[in-house]
Amino acid sequence: MAATVTLKGNPFALAGMPLQVGATAPQVCLVQRDNQEVFVGGPSDKPQLLITVPSLDTPVCATEAKKFSEALKAFQEQVRAAVVSMDLPFAQNRYCESYKVEGLIIASDYRYRDLEKYGVVIAEGPLKGLLARAVFVIDKSGKVAYTELVPEISQEPNYEAALEAVKALL
Repeated sequence: MAATVTLKGNPFALAGMPLQVGATAPQVCLVQRDNQEVFVGGPSDKPQLLITVPSLDTPVCATEAKKFSEALKAFQEQVRAAVVSMDLPFAQNRYCESYKVEGLIIASDYRYRDLEKYGVVIAEGPLKGLLARAVFVIDKSGKVAYTELVPEISQEPNYEAALEAVKALL
């Protein structure tokens, strides 16, 4: 049975089940806002914070990316962080310029739809094909150390819990 999220209380199925703690986080290929490909997930030389959002063109997603950007300044370059949506690179550029977001990768899964491997693609309803709001903390070996699927798309994630999970890996 697929996992579900809600949008204003209406449930929508995901195309699969989100990865759970202890699962291997697959390496996926994304497109950065400069149209260059980047790989996230899998084993890495530093812990990874993978944040998925429906669209940076929405207030909650824009706020979430900005809050994580600000919070990650405390970690300097000890963590590899990425905010991923299905937005095209042009929209991502506009967002980054408007909100002055830095210190994390802003990328899109529009080309390969690799985040289906993470179980966060919305499978039905008005947001079909977009990514659910979720957070994954991945250790250096590529295992999921923390995960949160935000049940209501219009709500923000638990920033404190995600950042504590990152701290625990440093």
